[in-house]
Amino acid sequence: MKKTLTLRPVGERAEAPKIQKKGRGWAISGSRLDAIHDMARQLRREPDEAHLALAEELAKEDLGKYKFKRYAVIGSAIVDFASQSLKLVVALDRGDAPELERRRDASLAEVGIKVIRYDAAEVLGDPEGACAAVLREMKARYDELRAASRPSRPSYSRSGARPQRSPHTRARD
Repeated sequence: MKKTLTLRPVGERAEAPKIQKKGRGWAISGSRLDAIHDMARQLRREPDEAHLALAEELAKEDLGKYKFKRYAVIGSAIVDFASQSLKLVVALDRGDAPELERRRDASLAEVGIKVIRYDAAEVLGDPEGACAAVLREMKARYDELRAASRPSRPSYSRSGARPQRSPHTRARD
């Protein structure tokens, strides 16, 4: 009997599965990961209209070092657009399995990747507006990551006295 992948009913499922960052494919078998990469490669060769429209608009913008990879593989998921440096994923809703998409988004969020979704029909209707919305999200994500990586400033006591310096630090001139 051939094994097939199926979704259990919603009542039987736990929360989003945990992604394990082990080995080549986050604890995914090599043959399955190869099949996922082949599928992503095929999708890049034959994109749908909404994906192509948004890709063309994003290509017109000067994104600096923050580029999007089309049909990127993250774990066992193939996402429409992914910016590795911003830890940001842009997904186009085509009306496929919404329950599966919700679980995948939760799994990606668990490892620090923010997922933003746009309806594919809206992207086809106004690709420039969708691109502008993606750029706003990129800016917000950049600011969010930058604020999280900054070291906190020293806090001063109520008396206004500055914190004491360690005798091992040099005074700045």
